[in-house]
Amino acid sequence: MHVELHPKYQQTREGEQAAKLISACVHCGFCLATCPTYIDSRDERDSPRGRIYLIKNLLESGEATAQTHTHLDRCLSCRSCETTCPSGMQYGALADLGRELMEEAAPRPPVSRGFRWLLRNVLTRPQVFGTLLRTGQWLRPIMPSNLKKKIPLAVMRRPVPTEQHDRKMLVLEGCVQGVSTPTTNDAARRVLSALGIDLVSTPEAGCCGAVNHHLAARNDGLDNMRRNIDAWWPLFESGAEAIVASASGCGSMVAQYGELLADDPDYADKARTVSERLRDLGQILSGEDLNSLALTPGPQRIAVHTPCTLSHGLGQPNLIQELLQRLEFNTVVTRDDHLCCGSAGTYALLQPKISARLKQAKLSALNIDQPDIIVTANVGCQLHLGEDAQIPVRHWIELIDEALVVNG
Repeated sequence: MHVELHPKYQQTREGEQAAKLISACVHCGFCLATCPTYIDSRDERDSPRGRIYLIKNLLESGEATAQTHTHLDRCLSCRSCETTCPSGMQYGALADLGRELMEEAAPRPPVSRGFRWLLRNVLTRPQVFGTLLRTGQWLRPIMPSNLKKKIPLAVMRRPVPTEQHDRKMLVLEGCVQGVSTPTTNDAARRVLSALGIDLVSTPEAGCCGAVNHHLAARNDGLDNMRRNIDAWWPLFESGAEAIVASASGCGSMVAQYGELLADDPDYADKARTVSERLRDLGQILSGEDLNSLALTPGPQRIAVHTPCTLSHGLGQPNLIQELLQRLEFNTVVTRDDHLCCGSAGTYALLQPKISARLKQAKLSALNIDQPDIIVTANVGCQLHLGEDAQIPVRHWIELIDEALVVNG
């Protein structure tokens, strides 16, 4: 698909990169069958192909209306279309560029801009978010049911290992995960310690940059990435093997650091190294000798939910299912595993109606074989599905941790 750039976009990073990305699209329409929002609405403007045409029109005319915002905003950035695309179209990168261009071409109303600013400045600051969450947990008993279910319960935490091992890996603590589900990384520390690996936190690191990046605040997102690289680099130099993401949403973002900072002469090489050393927690376990764990899995029937960021972002659609089966956990049949649950970072807050429909469809797909529990690999999906699930929704590492405790 050829793009004749409008003069305002000629010789600009955004225009030239977007035109190059669009050129890979052969408008075959294969993406429609795997796009959750097109399946939901049957409106081609809510499909990857339709959104590509909207961005193409912006690049060629130099103009766009709020209607283009509407359809770009409805995109989940799940990247299921990329997995389907026969020509290797990098739609996720194009969607991010399109959103960035639209902020200038058709400025949002003040209320919309303000809400997005709040999301970017609350969710990315664990201290601020943690204070709000604790307040919500305290007020939860008197909240209306539709709001109460969005406030995760406070969790009991068990001690983490204190012994030191020769092998070290960095860990992404995460913004929302570190506050809402701290037991995830606690469990990861115990399991990896049993394998002779220390997970090392870096307090100077913060948000991975995904929230800012996907809400069209590109420069703020890049600043998040540079700060993290500065925090992690000394530990890489002292022998840290990898950076471990227990939230696949964060992992998918860090995997793009090398690409997003490729034009930054001060960070390009370091960013590429960081992306190369990024591993999802499941990849770390899959590469270890797990016989030494001698787990005792329980009898519960487990439905595995694979987040889009793990399946399409990191290209590991079967990672958790195969890992749990290897460890002799009892996994059950699910369907439509490639489709998004509707969480998608801030999407559930910005597009609540579509998100709710996708969540119900995903819960139905996960429950066809009557599981006792749902496990996932991303905190956003965990909290989102947990709002309406009739069975527990947890991170998969916690099941391995509990089987390890039983054996111990």
